[in-house]
Amino acid sequence: MSKIVRFHATGGPEVLTLDDIEIREPGQSEIRVRTRALGVNRADAMLRNNHLVELPSGIGWEASGEVDAIGPDVEGFTVGDAVSMIPCFRPIDYPIHGELAIAPATAVVKHPDTLSWEQAAALWGQYLTAYGALIETADLKAGDTVLIPAASSSVGLAAIQVARSVGARPVALTRTSAKRRRLLDEGAEAVIVTGEEDVVTRVNKLTDGHGARVIFDPVGGPALAGLTGAAAPGGTMIIYGALSSELTTVPVWGLIGKSLTIRGYKVFDLTTDVERRKVAVDWVLDGLARETLRPVIDTVFPLEDIVGAHRRLESGSQVGKIVVTVPR
Repeated sequence: MSKIVRFHATGGPEVLTLDDIEIREPGQSEIRVRTRALGVNRADAMLRNNHLVELPSGIGWEASGEVDAIGPDVEGFTVGDAVSMIPCFRPIDYPIHGELAIAPATAVVKHPDTLSWEQAAALWGQYLTAYGALIETADLKAGDTVLIPAASSSVGLAAIQVARSVGARPVALTRTSAKRRRLLDEGAEAVIVTGEEDVVTRVNKLTDGHGARVIFDPVGGPALAGLTGAAAPGGTMIIYGALSSELTTVPVWGLIGKSLTIRGYKVFDLTTDVERRKVAVDWVLDGLARETLRPVIDTVFPLEDIVGAHRRLESGSQVGKIVVTVPR
């Protein structure tokens, strides 16, 4: 028997339970992992609130641990290997938040031994999202200015590091001044407090009136219209989330006048493509080796307090990744 995180009703963090269930043997092209740490994501909260999910449902996209068993036709792994999981599967098919997790072999990666279990669980979702949007899609280059709303999230901090690694200028956006100093310490070239400053005015000042060539936004809502005013002519706006519950409106003449491109982005387009995923994984591993990339951990919770971890996620006060540790 093994403990697994599940929910028997949709709703807030309090619906999460630790259930004892029997974990099956891995099937063809699958690996079973004895987890050591679990990465908590916004997508977990979205799944937990999804009224269309068949209940009870497991949860989780990211984890690190040791290979416990290997299914048929899987090559390149041995029992005991230190591994972590790439989000390229549906958690309702492969719920990996628990003590033992079955995952498709294509999702399992050997991570550098320089990483702790917690860092390895805070790795792939954020860096592959930032890489796919900024490097693969926007072709971010040295000297480019990139605006990063919700910059204190794990993806936002990863975007700051990715931008700096190629010589671009990351400008962090945050709602209040409480996180300004921390964002500067984490590598932002400048921080704009959206509740106190005019974004367009500040961006024009930072860029000598040119604007930001790339905007990497997980929020949407009314603020998106203002971000178009901060974009450079010919710039690219990449939308990878919808944290705002308000209607998203876009000024058409602003788009036409500046010849802007707006792109929707989801990391699964990258992670489910074998060739693109390999290039991206190698890029992240290289960044880790050169120490231009470094996972930032906000808070670590024990598995017994999975509800507390999700409450922390929904508080919006975190800076970096929320991680849950699993006892041996």
